[in-house]
Amino acid sequence: MIKMKFYGLGGQGVVTAAKIFSTAVSLYEDKYAITVPAYGHERRGAPVYTDIVVDDRPVLINSFVYVPDVVLVMDETIVDKNVDVSIGIHEDTILVLNSDSPDVIARYEKEFGFKEIYYVNGTRIAVENIGRGIPNGSMLGALSATGVVKIESIEKAITDSFGEKAGELNAKAAREAYGKIKKL
Repeated sequence: MIKMKFYGLGGQGVVTAAKIFSTAVSLYEDKYAITVPAYGHERRGAPVYTDIVVDDRPVLINSFVYVPDVVLVMDETIVDKNVDVSIGIHEDTILVLNSDSPDVIARYEKEFGFKEIYYVNGTRIAVENIGRGIPNGSMLGALSATGVVKIESIEKAITDSFGEKAGELNAKAAREAYGKIKKL
């Protein structure tokens, strides 16, 4: 069983990313997943998080994730909005971070106790590929580089979710982020 938390800001596609991830593992990897979103104030720019549980067997729990194995952060500034992305992490929890700023990466390394940090500028990749700063597709590609899901499964699920034209562009962003991710 893999327990994950996705953090970001309203308008970045955090909840959509979780649904696409769940589709990818459920339809294309013969696994089971449940997604539990938490919207908060439900406005653009407000902190948003979503919890996902993935397993090889049917997922029989329907609750938030309290001890995540993987944390994905779609907006590096979320910690400046009094959101602690390290709540409940354990010694093997990994972080996937949307940033390529050395200062930001050093801050996350210093302040939080993640075992590994994967990072890429998913927003820049999104702008270059889809023309908008919505990093959900690119960050799903980054997440696949950690090994929790295959990039091909992410690409198929993105195309299923967004349709042919937007899906193709977002899948391209996912593939680019997958290829450019770095590990600290």
